[in-house]
Amino acid sequence: MENATLGIAYLGAALAALMAGIGSAIGIGIAGRSATGVLSEKPERYGQLFLQVVLPGTQGFYGFVIAFFAMGKITAFLNADSGLQLSNALAIFVACLPIAFAGMFSAIHQGKTCAAGILMTAKRPEMAVKAGVLYAAMVEVYAVLGFLISLLILLGINPVTVMTEVVP
Repeated sequence: MENATLGIAYLGAALAALMAGIGSAIGIGIAGRSATGVLSEKPERYGQLFLQVVLPGTQGFYGFVIAFFAMGKITAFLNADSGLQLSNALAIFVACLPIAFAGMFSAIHQGKTCAAGILMTAKRPEMAVKAGVLYAAMVEVYAVLGFLISLLILLGINPVTVMTEVVP
């Protein structure tokens, strides 16, 4: 049972890194295909397009950070006298799911949004930041929310409790 419990906890960490990383790879691939098409005709636009191509990669970093925190939590439980209990393993697993799913899906959709922004930048370079980066950043918000929820759960922070302590 101890190996299964450990496996459940590590599965959560792996899913956080894996799913967010897969989403980032797909998102960057989508944006990169659009950028290479534009750059074949207008190589001077490289600087304007670079940010839009790499932006979907941030979700992979968020997933990696959560996996890192989850592994730290697992190690802390293993070093404790009581060891890693099934309830703690399940909590770690569930804590990793918000960034796993939010990271994967937002990175893919951010890649599509960036691809559209790249195509717009090809015709109207003055819109690169306005339409390309800002619209893509709006998609990023949901990855950040998934990251924050995963992080707060892993750290054991209840935002409602924290807010009621600050505002009586």
